[in-house]
Amino acid sequence: MSLLVLGLSHHQAPVAVRERFAVPESDIPSLTRHLQAQGVVDEVVVVSTCNRVELYVASPLPVDSAAAGLRNSLEHRGAPDSSEGAAGWYRHEGRAVASHLFGVASGLDSMVLGETEILGQLKRSYDVASRHGGTARVLNTLFQSAFHAAKEIRSTTGIQRGNTSVASVAVELAQSMCRGLEGREVMVIGAGETSEKTARALLGRGARSVIVSNRCQDRALALAGELGGRAIRFDAWEEEFARLDILISSTRAPHHILDRPRLERLLAHRARRPLLLIDLAVPRDIDPAVRDLEGVFLVDVDDLQGIAQGHLQAREQERNRCRRMVEERSMAWFEGMQRRLARMGGMDPVRHDAARS
Repeated sequence: MSLLVLGLSHHQAPVAVRERFAVPESDIPSLTRHLQAQGVVDEVVVVSTCNRVELYVASPLPVDSAAAGLRNSLEHRGAPDSSEGAAGWYRHEGRAVASHLFGVASGLDSMVLGETEILGQLKRSYDVASRHGGTARVLNTLFQSAFHAAKEIRSTTGIQRGNTSVASVAVELAQSMCRGLEGREVMVIGAGETSEKTARALLGRGARSVIVSNRCQDRALALAGELGGRAIRFDAWEEEFARLDILISSTRAPHHILDRPRLERLLAHRARRPLLLIDLAVPRDIDPAVRDLEGVFLVDVDDLQGIAQGHLQAREQERNRCRRMVEERSMAWFEGMQRRLARMGGMDPVRHDAARS
């Protein structure tokens, strides 16, 4: 019996290639039945996300024949030019399949090292496969062991330590500086993507409401509607200043929209409580000199990126430790599977070959 994974991921193939081979969840049952009817696989789990398309397979065929059958089936599904994907395909065999899956489940193969979303995606893919007859003795234990190993690695190492996106770090700082976000009032000046993500995350952590101000009033109205907030004219944001706890600014202004003299005037009309300013603009919207004002806390994009990079470096330091755990757990699974198949009698053990690409 052959155990292999055939895949494309963000490491080797651009999105233009990956999207051609993506498998919608609704197509997985028919693809599973087709591969089994053709004798290409006994078991198969299809993993199709924005960053990867992978087929994990237990096959009665030799590895080369099984891989060719998988490729043909994927290409016949309508990928218009399979030659573009040829250079991006990778293949792992035998024990290397377990090592690869355990690493993927633990976030070691992700675009953002240690991210957790992939584990949920793998569980969903496994659930779909098991409900439609795609898994049995080999892939059931393989995936369940991978989930267990991922949970252990995430809970005993620092691979998830700290956020690594500007928006996430901004929210992390806001929660710390404001001693919690429950009931906090937030204003967004400029409705760009990063400020939108930050505002959404603040609301998700308990902020009371969001006021949106943007030069394009239609965009302000649209974003305020999405966030369940309120839009105001760009020239009217000062009128709301007294009630704010957090101000997020991300405009394309060529100069500061909030300098020290202006902020001093605005502070005179608000209660003496802390004010957090998050400047996501380049060039900066907020004069760095406001840092000297009492009760004012300013962070800009360089501050946030520096913190995010520090978190990423901490995760990188944990990579080798996590990889050792992956190799130990995947080897234990593989050797255990070999023993189980041997005890069943009449079943060929899984071949152990080196990874190929």
